[in-house]
Amino acid sequence: MSENLSNKPAKPLHKLKARLKRSGEKRVYSWRMLIVLPAWVSVAFVASNLLIAGLLIALNWIHVSIDSLVRPAIVSTVIATLIYILTIGIAIAGPYLLKRKATTDTADLGLNRLVSWADIGLAPLTFLVYTVVAGVILALATSLFPAFSVDQAQDVGFKAFGSRADNLLAFGTLVILAPLAEETLFRGYLYGKLKKYVPTLVAALVTSLLFGVAHFQWNVGIDVFILSLFLCGLRSLTGSIWAGILVHMIKNGIAYYLIFISPIVGG
Repeated sequence: MSENLSNKPAKPLHKLKARLKRSGEKRVYSWRMLIVLPAWVSVAFVASNLLIAGLLIALNWIHVSIDSLVRPAIVSTVIATLIYILTIGIAIAGPYLLKRKATTDTADLGLNRLVSWADIGLAPLTFLVYTVVAGVILALATSLFPAFSVDQAQDVGFKAFGSRADNLLAFGTLVILAPLAEETLFRGYLYGKLKKYVPTLVAALVTSLLFGVAHFQWNVGIDVFILSLFLCGLRSLTGSIWAGILVHMIKNGIAYYLIFISPIVGG
């Protein structure tokens, strides 16, 4: 009886020591992961581009034109979609193949639950606040740096296709697939992993910086950097990327309207 009582405190003490040891190890490796994770996502993105380029070269070598498989107007759509899908796949599968065990789960990606009413309510509110903040910052940038142009249009890879089918494809890619893929990769995988090893603010800043750089245009990069900070905040607040996906869909939906619908209706 006395032996059992004396053994009871030992178990929680052992667990506490194990947690302290793990937390100590995490602190040691945190700043290394701040470099490793963004670098790994960048490598996955470059590898995806090379794989797609290699596929196109191989098709051309066997005299199969991509234009014969997909209409020329939507080639860029297919390529951009494949690149993002491959990037996510490589980023997740690479560590698994090396360690022979899963290193990423649905909680890491922020996809461990379905969309909620809170996500739906927060999305438009966050978009409005982001729009005001981004507008103020871009206006300040223009006044401080006259050479900085906020009017430079973002190249979304689409043209005015004209046909209903092509416009529907553009809508599906820009408003649905792109937000899902980008949020899963950046606010899901990258931010979800980084905030385990570094302070949340640092993880948000690094994620947003890489997201801005990925858009290859100064004005667009600054705008999406600000957007990403809001989306990272939503991820931390809700524990999911669904609210961020909805915000991203609203933004891209407005862009779709301005590019494809407004010229038709004369808006």
